[in-house]
Formats: sequence, structure tokens, C-alpha cells
Amino acid sequence: MVRVTTTNRRGVLRAGAGLAAGGALAAGCGTDRAAPPPTPSSASPTSAAPAARPPTAPAPRAYPGLPAQITHGPRTRPQVALTFHGQGDPALTRAVLTEAERHGARLTVLAVGTWLDEHPDLARRVLDGGHDLGNHTQRHISVNEMAEADARREITDCAERLRRLTGSIGTWFRPSRTPTASPLVTRLARAAGYPHVLSYDVDSLDYTRPGAAAVTRTVLATVRGGSVVSLHLGYPDTVAALPDLLTQLGRRGLRAVTTTELLS
Repeated sequence: MVRVTTTNRRGVLRAGAGLAAGGALAAGCGTDRAAPPPTPSSASPTSAAPAARPPTAPAPRAYPGLPAQITHGPRTRPQVALTFHGQGDPALTRAVLTEAERHGARLTVLAVGTWLDEHPDLARRVLDGGHDLGNHTQRHISVNEMAEADARREITDCAERLRRLTGSIGTWFRPSRTPTASPLVTRLARAAGYPHVLSYDVDSLDYTRPGAAAVTRTVLATVRGGSVVSLHLGYPDTVAALPDLLTQLGRRGLRAVTTTELLS
């Protein structure tokens, strides 16, 4: 038996503290490359638990039989996708997500890269709520009107931010300042890793600030099973409209799901 002295007791305590600190760093930062603390020579090489890492977000996937540019899902399912162009006041974003979750709804957020730069925590907030997260270009300018190299950069810069924050480029790409992508932008999006461009068949017009009741009326006037609805984060009218909109959709037997679920 080894006799524990005051000197080696301090060493044991210091080693235990180092192991605990190393584990905390590994759990908090998935890209931490610091070497792990040394293990006692008597320990088995395979006995140490692997460092915890944040979950990787889902990657884009191809849907065989669907066009390169998707405007809606199957009309036979009692589901709709509420898709949000992602930028604006983060407090309004959190309010939208919280309200949707309170109703059991799941959304699709297409994030602008500069918005992610300013509010990087929102990427994980979206995913932690069970929502889809996608790419809405880096600067939210008219991507269809840009030269090829500039348009490519708009797509890939936002994709890289999503990858850095979540481990994935996001499940969807939606072009900025246009409901549909040009053939060039569609090709660039595919080259960046997005098999489909996500468009929509219902425009809420919430960005015109018509009031909450008008947002709800506009959506309900044309929404049906399989619809993909365009909405925006950052507008108080949209936040105010969401409870009634979700209630009215429910009364019609329509459930708000992620775009991934809508198409799966």
C-alpha cells in the first residue's frame, strides 16, 4: 500500500482539479484542440469517456422527384411550413420561436449571414427548439442581379457561418430579395451543397407592416395542405399575428411543421 503524505495528497488534488477543468473545456467548445490531461499509467487506454461535443445540425438532402426549386410540399398532407426570413431584432426572433413552440409548431428559419455574425447564439436557439435552419445569403441583397463570383460568395459566406456555428451549412437555401432563384443562382446553390432552392407559394406580405390581423387574413386566404408560407423575423406584426394564425390553421386541420418534415 502506498502511504499518502501531505505532499502527494496535494498532487492528487491538483490532478483531480486539472481533469475536471479539462472536461469542462471539452464540453463547452467542440473545436478545443488542447491535449487531454495525462491519465494514470494504471488506467486502461480505452477507459476515458470521449469529450462531449455540441450536436451537428442536419445537412441538406436531395428529394428525388422534386424540382430544383421547391414551392410547396404534398397537397395530400394536413401540414404547412411556416418559413421565416431570418434577420432583425433578436428579441422578436425569440418571441416567434417561443410562441411557435407553445403551440407545438415547428418553423423554418432562413438566416442572413450578417445577422448570424451579430447574434451567433440564435443559430443554436433555432435548432434547440426543433426548427429547421437554412441559408438566406450573407448580406440579403438582390442575389439574382449579381455577377457570378459575387453571387457565389453570398451563398458560400453564409454557408460557412452556419457551418462554423452548427457544424452544417443548413438544411435549405433561399435566395434574397426574390421569391425564386435564377438558373445561375440555382446552379451556384447546388455547387455549394444545396440540392434544392426553397421558394414558397404563400406570401404573408408581413414586411409591408399591414397589422397582425391583415397578416393572418393574407395567409389564410390562400394557404392549403402542403403550402410553404413566407414570413419574416424582426416585425412586431408577425409576432402578434402568430398565435391567431396557428390557432386558425389548427381549426382547419393544418399543422405547422418544418420544411424537412413537410417533404419527408
